[in-house]
Order: sequence, then structure tokens, then C-alpha cells
Amino acid sequence: MNAKGTVFKYGDNVDTDVIIPARYLNTSVPAELAAHCMEDIDKDFVKKVKKGDIIVANKNFGCGSSREHAPIAIKAAGVSCVIAETFARIFYRNAINIGLPIIECPEAAESIQAGDEVEVDFDSGIITDITRGTTFKGQAFPPFMQKIIAAEGLINYINNK
Repeated sequence: MNAKGTVFKYGDNVDTDVIIPARYLNTSVPAELAAHCMEDIDKDFVKKVKKGDIIVANKNFGCGSSREHAPIAIKAAGVSCVIAETFARIFYRNAINIGLPIIECPEAAESIQAGDEVEVDFDSGIITDITRGTTFKGQAFPPFMQKIIAAEGLINYINNK
């Protein structure tokens, strides 16, 4: 399993209120959440993001409230993977639960720049910045997490068992 796309780059402490502003939490429809994803930090994100693109951020991505709306908005916007130096623990779990691949790799988060073309191999944890010709070793996804992501989330995984 892998992801490949163009990078949108953000800094430290990107919180769930920036990922999906609270004013849009009156819905849980993925497409409606996606229409407002990242708009308070990057108003052009939803206009530019393409299916398969990748978000790269620094420390503590997804901090703030524990709402599942944030990873749902990111996934529904077409993002195939989020790479960060570190994730807020509740965001990490919510992302896996809804089937959004995320990978921690401080070196990749520091080096990869906005607009780079990046590929991630979830089996090995290898992140390749095709634009710069660099490779990083992130944490590989354990098989059970890959199964949850392949099933598009924990509920689907359980229902398919």
C-alpha cells in the first residue's frame, strides 16, 4: 500500500479548529467538511488539493479537541497521507479509526517542502521526496493498521470481519 502526491506544508501545532473550523461542525457529511478543510490556515487549500496529495507538518499536528471531523475533512478532501514530526495522540487514533494514513517522521517533516512530489510506502515506512531525490525512514504501519486503512476505517473493518 502506498500514497503519492504533491505536498501541502504546515508548521507546528496545527489544531483541529484550523483543520476544520468549529463553525462547520453542524454537519458530519464528509464532502461538506472537505469543502472547508484547512480554510483558516490556507484559504486556497480546497481549490488546489488533488486526490492523492499529501500534507506534511511539524510538531503536534491535530492538537486541540478530539473531534473526528478533522481527519474526516482531510481524507474527504482527497489527501492520501499526512506526514508529521509528531501527532496529537487523539488525532492519531481518530485518523486510523476513519482510515486516514498518517506517519511520523521528523526528518521528512523537516526536509520536505511545499510543492514537492512525495511517495510513501506504508509497508516499509519509506518516504521518498521525488522532487529532491531524498529518502526517509518513517514508522511502517503494522499489518492490523494497514487492514483498518484498507477497509476505509475501523467500523468497516469490524463489519467486514
